[in-house]
Amino acid sequence: MGMSSERPEPVRPETERDREPSLPVAAAESASYAPPASFGSQPAPARRSYAEAYESVTFTVVTRAQRELTVTLAAQPVFDLGRSAPVARRIRRTVRHLGGERALLGLGRRTIEPVDLHRIDLMTLREGLGLLRLTPQDSGVLPAYWRTVASSRGRFALLCTELQHARAPGALLVEVLGGIEQAPPEAVADAISHFETAAQGVVLHIAPDAAAAQRLHGVGARCLAIDFAGVEHEHARDWRGAAALIGAARNACGQVLLLNLRPDRGLAAHAAGATHAVFAGMDPVSV
Repeated sequence: MGMSSERPEPVRPETERDREPSLPVAAAESASYAPPASFGSQPAPARRSYAEAYESVTFTVVTRAQRELTVTLAAQPVFDLGRSAPVARRIRRTVRHLGGERALLGLGRRTIEPVDLHRIDLMTLREGLGLLRLTPQDSGVLPAYWRTVASSRGRFALLCTELQHARAPGALLVEVLGGIEQAPPEAVADAISHFETAAQGVVLHIAPDAAAAQRLHGVGARCLAIDFAGVEHEHARDWRGAAALIGAARNACGQVLLLNLRPDRGLAAHAAGATHAVFAGMDPVSV
């Protein structure tokens, strides 16, 4: 987990950033997410903005191994399932290697080093705060790798960077992902305790597995996040397993955020115990 003593290469923003104009927020999305009272008695209303990102930004990073990575951040609406209304923004992060998987296979080492993950996290924090554009009443969710959060140097750098943006109002949650399942619960609890303040909190992004949720009971996270892109929940016959997964997560934590949830499962997800969702488009989701 230690950080390299070498001076990291600078992150190079692309010449043209992919910034789309902001969409009208609450009214359009609240109207567009209106899940039917039952599974399919009436045709669903036209839905558009519940799954659309408000805007995005793309930048490149050259790793210590001289690989060029493209990082795209997109601000997504987070819905409160009880109110069927957007209440926060989440930054979705996509990291791609120039040339795709074929290029990665040609390089002996396929993993990204901790020092590069740390730099990606810092750049994500700086760029992501700009995308979130928090007001005092807003909440935002930013991603960070577990290997960054787990290292004392990584935590310190992230906290210092956040403090530089202390003028940004609102609540900021750090969504920790990658490797949490292998970490001892006591290590997770210790690491995330550094982020728990009145204006900060932690969302733990876990595998879609009930046991993975149960082992994190009591670690102190504000929320557990589960990506439903890999969970069968399109048909009613699949819902029993999905509901059991949601129930296990809710038993372990007071709030449960579902990612890539079908909008026509919003009410059922809320009944099963989920509190928030980032909805997927109705087209098939590719992982």
